[in-house]
Amino acid sequence: MSFAKALDLLRLAEMAAARHMGVSLSEIEAEFGVDRRTAQRMTRALETAFQGVETLTDEARRRYWRLRGDPRLLHARGLRDGELAALELAIQRAGREAATHEVAALSSLRDRLLATMPAPHARRAEADAEALLQAHGWACRPGPVARGDPALLPLIAEALKAPHVMTIRYRGPNAAQARTRRIEPYGVLFGIRRYLVARDPAARDGRLRHFRLDRIEAARLEADSFVRDPDFRLEDHAACAFGSYHDPAEYGPVVWRFAPQAAAVARDFLFHPGQEVTEEPDGSLTVRFVASGWLEMAWHLYQWGDAVEVLEPEPLRRLVEGHRRTDLPALP
Repeated sequence: MSFAKALDLLRLAEMAAARHMGVSLSEIEAEFGVDRRTAQRMTRALETAFQGVETLTDEARRRYWRLRGDPRLLHARGLRDGELAALELAIQRAGREAATHEVAALSSLRDRLLATMPAPHARRAEADAEALLQAHGWACRPGPVARGDPALLPLIAEALKAPHVMTIRYRGPNAAQARTRRIEPYGVLFGIRRYLVARDPAARDGRLRHFRLDRIEAARLEADSFVRDPDFRLEDHAACAFGSYHDPAEYGPVVWRFAPQAAAVARDFLFHPGQEVTEEPDGSLTVRFVASGWLEMAWHLYQWGDAVEVLEPEPLRRLVEGHRRTDLPALP
C-alpha cells in the first residue's frame, strides 16, 4: 500500500469512528474524490485493517461502515498542525467578530483535543500551528464593520438553542427612542452589519424581520419558549436577498451581463448561491439569480464601473444607470 493510500485509510477510519451512523459510500466518494468501485475497495480495506468495523443500513437502505473498539490507534495520529492552525484562525476570526460565545466554545475544544495528545506531540503541533499562523497572518476580514455589544451574540446563541423568547429594546432608523419588543429569534446574518432574524408575534403579517444588532440597546432572555417553524432554513432565507436586506416587493429575477474584459474576473465570483452563468458568443458573461435588495446590489455594481450592465430588473437598471463610471482603475 502506498503512503498516500495509507493516509486515506486512516482518514476513513477517523470518519467511521467519529460519526454516529458511520460513513457511507457516497460520503467516501465526496471526501476522497473517487468512484463507487474505489469507495467499495476502501471499505473492504477498512474492514481488513481495523477490528470492530460494523455495517448498518438506514431506512433508505443505504449502508454505513462504523468503527467501534479501541480508539488508541486513531488518537496516535494526534491533532495535525494544519487542523490546530484552522482552529486558532477560527478563534481569532470569532474574536474579531465579537462572537465571544464561539471564542469560548472553540477554545475549549482546542484545549480538550490538545489534552488527549502526548505532551511531545502537543508541543510540536502547537509550534507548527504557530508557524502556519504567522505565514497566514494576513487571513483576516478587512473593511468596515458596524460596532455592536459583544455580550449580545452569546445571549442570542442561548436563545436559539432552546429556543427562548427574547425581549429587546430596539431603536429603529427614524425613532428617537427605542421600543421594547418581544421576539422569537431564528438566526443571525453576518455582513458589514449584523442582523438578528426574528419573528415578532405582535405583528399581524407573521413574517420574519431583521433587527440590526448595533441598534439593540438592551436584551434579555425570557423563560418562555416558542415553537420554531420546522420548515425554516436560515440558508434559504438568506438566499432571498443579495445582501442582508430583504424586501418581498423587490424579490424577483436578476440578470447582469459582464463585458468581455471583465468576464474572467466575474467568473470567479459567487454573486448568489442560486446563480446561473452563461458564456456569451462575444466573450461576455451573463449571471442570473433570484433575490431582493436592489440598493445593496447597486452598491456592489458600482465597483464594476461600466464593465457590467443590468438587464433585469428595470428599477435596478435605472438605479445604477447614471453611476457606471469609466475611470475606475481596477475591477473588484
